[in-house]
Amino acid sequence: MPLMGSLYVGASGLQTSQNALNTTAHNLSNMETVGYVRQQVQQGSKGYVKISVDPRSIANKQYGLGVNYSRVKQVRDYFLDKTYRRESGRSMFYEVTTEVMEEAQSQLGEMHGEAFQNTMKDFWTSIQELAKDPASSVTQGLMVQRAEEFVLRATAVYNGLSSYQDNLNVQIKQQVEKINSYGKQLLALNDKIRSIEAGNIEHANDLRDARNQVLDELSELVSINYGEDVSGAVWVQIEGVDFVKSDKCFEMELDVDAATGFYTPFWPMNATYTVNENGTKKYIIDGAEVFDLHRAVSTDLNTDVGGLKAMLLARGDHRADYTDVAEGKYDKVSQSIIMNIQAEFDQLIHSVAVKVNEILANASGKVAENAITATDENGNQYVLVNKGEMCWEDDPKGYMRKDDGSPIQLFSKVTTDGWKKVEADDGKFYWIYNEEVTNGEGGKPEGDTLYSINNLQVDPELAQKPAMLGFRLPDGKEDKATAEALKNAFTEENYTLNPNVKKRTTFVDYYTDLVSQIANTGYVSRRIYENQMGTVEATDAAREQVIGVSSDEELSNMIRFQNAYNASSRYINVVDQMLEHILNTLGA
Repeated sequence: MPLMGSLYVGASGLQTSQNALNTTAHNLSNMETVGYVRQQVQQGSKGYVKISVDPRSIANKQYGLGVNYSRVKQVRDYFLDKTYRRESGRSMFYEVTTEVMEEAQSQLGEMHGEAFQNTMKDFWTSIQELAKDPASSVTQGLMVQRAEEFVLRATAVYNGLSSYQDNLNVQIKQQVEKINSYGKQLLALNDKIRSIEAGNIEHANDLRDARNQVLDELSELVSINYGEDVSGAVWVQIEGVDFVKSDKCFEMELDVDAATGFYTPFWPMNATYTVNENGTKKYIIDGAEVFDLHRAVSTDLNTDVGGLKAMLLARGDHRADYTDVAEGKYDKVSQSIIMNIQAEFDQLIHSVAVKVNEILANASGKVAENAITATDENGNQYVLVNKGEMCWEDDPKGYMRKDDGSPIQLFSKVTTDGWKKVEADDGKFYWIYNEEVTNGEGGKPEGDTLYSINNLQVDPELAQKPAMLGFRLPDGKEDKATAEALKNAFTEENYTLNPNVKKRTTFVDYYTDLVSQIANTGYVSRRIYENQMGTVEATDAAREQVIGVSSDEELSNMIRFQNAYNASSRYINVVDQMLEHILNTLGA
């Protein structure tokens, strides 16, 4: 090897060792940087200078020009990254679910001394006292007072659940905005990485770290698939739909329900739309929703991944009431924590109100032993009521009647009447049950016709004059039978929480069963979340062993590269001395 060529070997050693020291220092200075991945130096040989080629020799006559600083690579494990992101998304799903369950328990007041259970017991106790002395104005007034407390507390619980739905709704909007911002960040990082790595000279490792951190955070909110194209840009799919691809981010948009204000994330590129006279698009999002919330939540199907989906499931798509617990409809609310509780809780209130009203109405003297007919304005005759239906002949002076002749109700609707007065073909007037109306759109009952929490009150007239109840029969005797019927209504095992529960229960135990169901579900969610956190932590620890910076290892590398630098420096000094000796001593 020529002596001048030896200088190239020494210079390459100096340069490569210096770059390796810089990389080590960079690792040490970023030990606490979130998302930083340790970088590793790769070295290779520089080109060789051939002196001669001899086919008979084992090797050609050649000499090298030293070491080459090939690249600095990130140390990552692709499969650990995939596992971590999937499991962290699943962990977030159950974290949100657990938080919602705990908030639901808080709304019921069982943990804060304002339990609805106490209100229910007080109402039940007042009816027991009424059964002992039904004609007493004191026991009648106490029952009406407890009924008012019952309605007020039930309304407060239901409104608390509804307010929490609104809270979740705001969080859903914020999460969608955050997801869209992540998409924009990924696009910007893709562009920067492409521009730096286009010459295939330098690797944008710090930018790649930032991009991987965005993927980590995005995977907590939604279920993602991702990969890297030939240019080094990452592509991302959310729930199997393109989110970031090439140089475009397909942002989510939010559809707002006109009735509830609830947001539904959807993909505008998959939705159809109409344009009004103002040029505003009105999207039709059927089939374009980001999440299929009707699929069963299952780890096997990977449908339990992402905090955003958990929020949507927990919130539901409407304010549920007792009609949602009906057979054939319950499946639509069963996966929503808040809607499920709303529906089952409202079913209790509805059942109490309707049963109590029915007992009081029957005391007023139900008729309709035969079918009662009426004629409409077109002269067409129709059956007004059939035999055995709830129908009362108008009698303003009758027992358990108001001054207008209608049967007394303890609970009345806020917006519509419980009974309506009609004229039959026999010339008499009757009071009949004002049915809870169902409209033609999917069979959903109209809220203002329901004996539901948001449409329920203690009859205002009865609240002012509890003695209207009387509980004295026309012959002057106490109406112990009606009072006893009210008492028995609370101990009859005629009710179930939902169609999937076979156990029948009483009014008194119904609420206890509801609270127990919430507590048990919350306990299961908490255990799943804790187990899932263990999985995430184990995966993160395994990943950290690969990507984490070890100060001991880096300091060891620093000593190694420093020694290599010193060796190259001494090598150059020796070559320099040899050249000086040849030129100054031998050359003379």
